[in-house]
Amino acid sequence: MVPEPHEAKHWEKLADNKVRCLLCPRRCEVADRERGTCGVRENRGGEYRTLVWGRVCSENIDPIEKKPLFHYRPGTDAYSLAAPGCNIECLFCQNWEISQFRPEQIETWERSPADVASLCAERAIPTIALTYSEPVVWWEYGRDIAVAAKERGVGTVVVSNGYIEEQPLHEWCDVVSAIKIDFKAFTQRFYRDTCSGDLGPVLDTLGRIKDAGVWLELVMLVVPTLNDDEAEVRAMAKWINQRLGPDVPIHFTRFHPMYKLTNLEPTPVDTLEKCRDIALAEGLHFVYLGNVPRHPGENTYCPRSGEILIERAGYTILENRIVGGKCPCCDQSVPGVW
Repeated sequence: MVPEPHEAKHWEKLADNKVRCLLCPRRCEVADRERGTCGVRENRGGEYRTLVWGRVCSENIDPIEKKPLFHYRPGTDAYSLAAPGCNIECLFCQNWEISQFRPEQIETWERSPADVASLCAERAIPTIALTYSEPVVWWEYGRDIAVAAKERGVGTVVVSNGYIEEQPLHEWCDVVSAIKIDFKAFTQRFYRDTCSGDLGPVLDTLGRIKDAGVWLELVMLVVPTLNDDEAEVRAMAKWINQRLGPDVPIHFTRFHPMYKLTNLEPTPVDTLEKCRDIALAEGLHFVYLGNVPRHPGENTYCPRSGEILIERAGYTILENRIVGGKCPCCDQSVPGVW
């Protein structure tokens, strides 16, 4: 069953009842009764429609650390939800069952933005996370959720690949509290061959989020032999420091075989440690390791005193020593949303 269509935003009319989508850098030209690459936006007689507004395919209450966001309300929960779809295809996608299928192929259920916001307000859940699949392709639904949530005093965070055009991103930044971008690699080769995307638009997105003043964190899934070259990691860390600044956290996360990339072994922990050492040497202040529970690289350290400020074990906060957004030992400010 095809879900009911809802008015889409960010598109323009073309000749012969075609439309051009202006939501992501693909800028799909879509004929009547056809869909864009994402499979969730359809041309209906020269009018573009989204098929996933108000349709949830996955929802859970997660620790905010699972997103992962380490400098945003640590130790709190986030009501996490997804609608179907994605605008790229990563060969290692961990949620391919919902991101790489059309909405009529996936079980969904109704959740209006008002219902989502009310649920969180009534249960004192401070944050909604748009996550699991790719929120860019269900932009209208996510935007309406963030607006409704803001009216109820609830924050919204976005977990995205960053493959989005400037105007819809700007409108996101007006209503969300934080954004975490999955930074796939620092080479066009990896984006093209492993993710069917492009690096340039993602770099533009990262700079725009930083310039908008929205809290930003990055995650890089380190895939053995594909994006773990030390020179590439060093170049990425230099770019982050120069364009985004040293205080934007980056998480180097362990790869496990998944989806269409099952021929590789999990990332060696020492590879992750080398990535972390490189990023720290390039001047980044907050560099984390992911999917390696109880590793010291999970903790937040003061960049001045070196003291542990937040001690973690997986998604659990063991101790948070930050006081008023500062290190209690040296009064160093610690950026984030505390």
